[in-house]
Amino acid sequence: MIRDDVKALVQGKNFATISTLLPSGQIQTHVVWVDCDDEHILINTEVELRKFKNVQAEPRAKVTVWDKKNPYVFAELRGRVVETVTGSDARVHIDSLARKYLDADYPDELIHSERAILKIAPDSQIVFASGMHDIRR
Repeated sequence: MIRDDVKALVQGKNFATISTLLPSGQIQTHVVWVDCDDEHILINTEVELRKFKNVQAEPRAKVTVWDKKNPYVFAELRGRVVETVTGSDARVHIDSLARKYLDADYPDELIHSERAILKIAPDSQIVFASGMHDIRR
């Protein structure tokens, strides 16, 4: 279950990072658009990109979402990619994200391989606000 305070950050026009593990064991982090449902953090990517390949080999991921108006307010979620969704659902989702962040559909010419939604089930959720933190899990 995604906490309400986390949902509030995710559903805003706020950016996130996703950190995954490279085959070497080193950490790779990308700035991404973010979404959620009641149970998962949703990240849309392409199947040919490194972050997708990383989670196929090692499903652990960390997502941080920060409030663009106050970056000292942020949520950190650690969990696992429990499902990937491809096909038309992933394409519809990237258009939805583009409308959220850009007020327009995602341009076809920017798609180089099949779109995929990474569904991340959080093992832990921590919200930090204005230097004070709330570590309810």
